[in-house]
Amino acid sequence: MKKFNTLLKILFVSLTFVFVSCEIDSFAEEDQFSFGDINAPTNVQISASIAGTSSDNPNGDGSGEVSFSGSADNAITYKFVYNGEETVSPDGKITYTFAKLGLNTYTVTIIAVGKGGTTSSKAINVDVLVTYTPPAALVKLLTTGTWRIAAEEGAHMGVGPNEAPDPWWWSANPYDKASSGLYDDRYTFNADGTFTFDAGPDSELFGKVIPLERDFGGDRGQVSQANNEHENYPVTQEDVDKISGTWYITAPGGVETLNFTGLGHVGFYIGSHSLEILDRSNPNEIRLKNYFADENNAWWWKITNKD
Repeated sequence: MKKFNTLLKILFVSLTFVFVSCEIDSFAEEDQFSFGDINAPTNVQISASIAGTSSDNPNGDGSGEVSFSGSADNAITYKFVYNGEETVSPDGKITYTFAKLGLNTYTVTIIAVGKGGTTSSKAINVDVLVTYTPPAALVKLLTTGTWRIAAEEGAHMGVGPNEAPDPWWWSANPYDKASSGLYDDRYTFNADGTFTFDAGPDSELFGKVIPLERDFGGDRGQVSQANNEHENYPVTQEDVDKISGTWYITAPGGVETLNFTGLGHVGFYIGSHSLEILDRSNPNEIRLKNYFADENNAWWWKITNKD
């Protein structure tokens, strides 16, 4: 009788194992096909629009500004590549401002990203005329000393509508963001055109969640604060190297503009790498404005080269 009971137990355990195994295999088969086919994007297209083109100026108005637009079937997002640097563009649009004097040919590639990280790409060549040379006084100002956010002054940062002349919605009081990783950041504009970024002793950035996580990778253990911001986003030396790079001045539409390569920026990080120069009359201060595409608003800055 004991032997019979033992056999029954063995048989029960065996049947249970087979049943569970079948269930696991069933779930695995369901999971295997739940995502559908993974195919790379197709029909990749890219076009370019050079600012100020006309019958008399087929290569543009000399500002060097070119807007690129792309599309593809089955694409989730896009990246643009110019001069070896990649820039993420969820809507497949980007504007580059080229700075090399004269008529030059530039190659820009769009990468369409699909399911499972599959990619397809296409390149375009554009012939662009650049005639602008930045004023010597502006270059001298930028290359004098090391710059920082003028935290001790009111309105050292602010936000408002794109078209506003000033930050209508909000303007910072002195040291309003002292708990963030912003005020110890330093910016150095070298005379050879290189730009050096220093994240300061805290090795942190202050910025919007979407561009920070998109451009630097993940939340890095941070919890989103009010207004979808990371106040103390940690960065590595590799990140700092991506922010450092080169700087140059352009003047699209007659507006002096400070531009950076890579992830270069000034102030609160919104994924913008070009800033309009609003005022440079003070030898120790520059007022700037840039635009946050994800929320369709503008930000204002005061930077100073005072210690």
